[in-house]
Amino acid sequence: MMPGETPASQPCAIVVMGVSGSGKSTLSARLGERLGCPVLEGDSYHSAENVAKMQAGHALTDADRWPWLDRLGAAIGDAARTGGVAVAACSALKRVYRERLETAAGMPLHFVLLDTGAAEIERRMESRAGHYMPSSLLASQIATLERPGPDERAITLDASRAPDDLSVAVLDWVEGVSA
Repeated sequence: MMPGETPASQPCAIVVMGVSGSGKSTLSARLGERLGCPVLEGDSYHSAENVAKMQAGHALTDADRWPWLDRLGAAIGDAARTGGVAVAACSALKRVYRERLETAAGMPLHFVLLDTGAAEIERRMESRAGHYMPSSLLASQIATLERPGPDERAITLDASRAPDDLSVAVLDWVEGVSA
């Protein structure tokens, strides 16, 4: 896909998902550059209360997540309808979260799960500065993760691959799914 081009001239949105530290923001930024489209950082849509809760080392409940997912999903849909294509980074760990995002977006979403070993994720989390998510919550995120089923519009990629390689794989997959 070329920048600004959308499959079959329909709005298209890609959600890069996975546990904290899997590389969602990095891959989303790379996809946004390649597609010339907006990139929405899911963390930016959390309430101050959610951020404070995570900073304190407490996992969010589903009740904490619903308004966040609704805000983010609506923003994804608006951005895709306005510009033709949009990319977002969001954990989207459970199927019900992905369904909630899609409903709020008002359009089908393409999900990309970045997956790699827990030791690598923990190493990444501990080496990044200024992020509110402590590595102590990694185990709860891994336990919560529901891998996309074969009936979902999703692909799983190895998060240890280079971001450029991942972005090519994502764009090839989206083009194939949308053809």
